[in-house]
Amino acid sequence: MHNVQTLRTTYPHLFFYMLFIFQFYDVVCAFEPDFLYPLENLTVAQGRDATFTCVVNNLGGYRVSGDLTTARVAWIKADTKAILAIHEHVITNNARLSVTHNDFNTWTLNIRGVKREDRGQYMCQVNTDPMKMQTAFLEVVIPPDIISEETSGDMMVPEGGSAKLTCKARGHPKPRVVWKREDGGAIVARTGLSNKIERVTSVEGETLILTKVTRSEMGAYLCIAANGVPPSVSKRLMLHVHFHPLIQVRNQLVGAPVNTDVTLQCHVEASPKAINYWTRETGEMIISNEKYFMTEINNSYYSVQMKLIITRIHKGDLGGYKCISKNSIGDAEGNIRLYEVEIPQLVEISEETQETSGEPDEDSTENTGKRLYNGFQGPYSENEQNNLPLNISSTCSFSKFHSLYPVLLILLQIY
Repeated sequence: MHNVQTLRTTYPHLFFYMLFIFQFYDVVCAFEPDFLYPLENLTVAQGRDATFTCVVNNLGGYRVSGDLTTARVAWIKADTKAILAIHEHVITNNARLSVTHNDFNTWTLNIRGVKREDRGQYMCQVNTDPMKMQTAFLEVVIPPDIISEETSGDMMVPEGGSAKLTCKARGHPKPRVVWKREDGGAIVARTGLSNKIERVTSVEGETLILTKVTRSEMGAYLCIAANGVPPSVSKRLMLHVHFHPLIQVRNQLVGAPVNTDVTLQCHVEASPKAINYWTRETGEMIISNEKYFMTEINNSYYSVQMKLIITRIHKGDLGGYKCISKNSIGDAEGNIRLYEVEIPQLVEISEETQETSGEPDEDSTENTGKRLYNGFQGPYSENEQNNLPLNISSTCSFSKFHSLYPVLLILLQIY
């Protein structure tokens, strides 16, 4: 007290200044800490980082009742009541956790590479009396993943049979599974006791059941799993439908002039993949060489177009040909007959006959000097053959052929 009195009398200005400081300090200490912003809930994908931010005002001047130390901020996992950190010190034994303080009023809790077990309620707490705290929830979402061991693989079924495709996926939230055809085609769904056919672009659910399967349903099916957390995932399943070969021949009679090229064609459907080849009607197998050229064009998983090109055909090439297809289930063959198409004969009218009569005589073709050929290329069907002008009779007048005269001159040079 003596020292205070001496200070007051000796240094009055300093005394009143110190008194003001102590009074201000008492006012500051009178304010209790409070939270400036609420703690925000977080939704984070597994493997990414999460950060909680806690902003506290009036923390520095507040002293805990009965303690000389100022108030502190602590982080607690509320659902397990585990203390994670106090001020800037991590308490829990978790290397993925860290805390920071900006030396003013902001504290942060950082969780690197969050895992599913990090999900839960987190608390920012100030050790006032009574205690103050605020909480937020960390939701950890997991992208979808297809469970291979519980998902079907490629499948083989006989035509007319049934197929059950299964696709299991995990993730959080639970993924939604959708089936689609890779080629964008429709999925044939048969419902009810009447097996009513419905064609849809997609089917939802972990199981896809196909009944009375036809060859047109053969192909790749996609199982797609999504839960709103990118990326979505998919698995490709191949459905093989087995049946014995079937051959369709559009033109069973093919005609062409000699010394021209001709193409024979067969349409083959088979699964599993068949061995396709050509033979003569005698059973002699045809091998690709300068005379015969064979190709196959794949139209779908089970459809093939067989082609046999015979170059510069002659009399010995005429006759029957067979296209044969064999697989592990059965075999089939198609028959094509190749015949000769005669080139129509055109007559050159002599100038002498034209001068004497003014018009060509009907019998003048008997004395014609040259024959001109106008070749007909490509295959002809049996009906087309009957309609061909196999030869032009001598009753044709010169006026009917006058318009063809330039063409005839070209043909004369060729032959």
